[in-house]
Amino acid sequence: MKFSRRFLISCFILIFLGTSYPQVFAISIPEEQKLSKEFMEMMKGQRIILHDPIAMHMINTVGYHILSGLPTQPFDFTFYLINDDSFNAFASPAANIFIYKGLLFALDTIDELAGIMAHEMGHAVNRHVSQSIDRSKLVNYGSMAGMLAGILVGAAGGGGDAASALTMGSAAAGQSAMLAFTRENETEADQKAFLFLKETGYSPQGLLSGLTKMRASDYRGMEGVPDYFKTHPGTGNRIIHLAGILENYTPAQAIKTPPETFEFSMVKYRLMGLYGNLDTSFNKVTTLLQGEPENPALLYGMGLLYARKNQRDLAISHLKKALSIRLFEPMILLELGRVYIHDGQLESAKNVLTGVKDNPIMGLWARYYLAIAQLESGETLVAENNFKQVLDEEPDAFPRAYYHLADIMSQEKNLPMSHYYLGVYYSESMDFKNAIRHLKRSLENLEDPMAKEDAQKRLDGIYALPNAKK
Repeated sequence: MKFSRRFLISCFILIFLGTSYPQVFAISIPEEQKLSKEFMEMMKGQRIILHDPIAMHMINTVGYHILSGLPTQPFDFTFYLINDDSFNAFASPAANIFIYKGLLFALDTIDELAGIMAHEMGHAVNRHVSQSIDRSKLVNYGSMAGMLAGILVGAAGGGGDAASALTMGSAAAGQSAMLAFTRENETEADQKAFLFLKETGYSPQGLLSGLTKMRASDYRGMEGVPDYFKTHPGTGNRIIHLAGILENYTPAQAIKTPPETFEFSMVKYRLMGLYGNLDTSFNKVTTLLQGEPENPALLYGMGLLYARKNQRDLAISHLKKALSIRLFEPMILLELGRVYIHDGQLESAKNVLTGVKDNPIMGLWARYYLAIAQLESGETLVAENNFKQVLDEEPDAFPRAYYHLADIMSQEKNLPMSHYYLGVYYSESMDFKNAIRHLKRSLENLEDPMAKEDAQKRLDGIYALPNAKK
């Protein structure tokens, strides 16, 4: 049987992240924290984490609400969104929980999201990741973290020859006992998720319906592959098991109320509109909109898709129609302001975005778009201040702000700082050749000591990379 690259990657993740050795082999909490730190540095360096403020607010709200009902944990739980269309989620070392955006595309309710997240949190609480790593085989933390991060990045980006070779070798090393433990881990995590959800106000039925959709998706063409080879094995048996638990389940009278967050469908179609495959997402939303022409979430998503197609008139009309149904909805206003900028309607953009810039969730993004409108209107000083503010608060989310600051410095005839900001922008974009060129130019005449120190540090970091094109 010939297996796909995605299948082989799944096998690797399964063996290293989903298997269960006896507890005696579990690495210690400090060891797992060290591995987690290395792992996260490599994951963040690959730029596959999606910094969408609205989606992350929803994910964090759900995750921390579930966590609020648990006893004190040895790790600080952190939640991330992966820019990949796979129907997947996983827990990495030290309670980092990763949700793929494709998972949100496939689900329909906040209860389903809570169910899947509770399952991954069950893995973390039971320390299944820790149990799966035999210390006698752990050469060093950097190697293990790089191996995990490299394979996960390969899964998101299509993989490469090195990743495939490593994955094949790792998969071949798996034994049936390890795979059996993996099925046991999944059942244990489901049981934990059920207990978590009972205390939160999210319906445990969401986990069941989420699993049913996972089963129906059949892992995107992996039909016929045995359950124990899949990233989340035993889905069919898990559905039967959960259905039996829920058959006589009655919600308790005294139960927590889930916190308010954005409507799930608005976030789902936002992600699809902004980040999903353009043709696939457009066809899907078009079909759905024909049956529900007044659905604001679909109108919102379609507006975002038309914007990506550079059909700005249609984008604006769909966003305005969505806004007429959801009056003063800030997530619609945010994107309407952005589309106005691309359409050259700078005053309209500034008017709309000014009303959103103080929003506690998306205000920083509104300020970023507002800065672009101000820059294009010739208001360079206020634009510069806004760009610096967003970078001070969340630099990873706004790498393009460095490019705009380089433009402002060029207009102000401050060429060393212009080269510096371009160098930072290209280093953040992993274009190391251009990063080196601009950082070296900046160091020739930079007067700002902090910028000079950062430029040198970035250069040293690039030169230390084995595969950077220098």
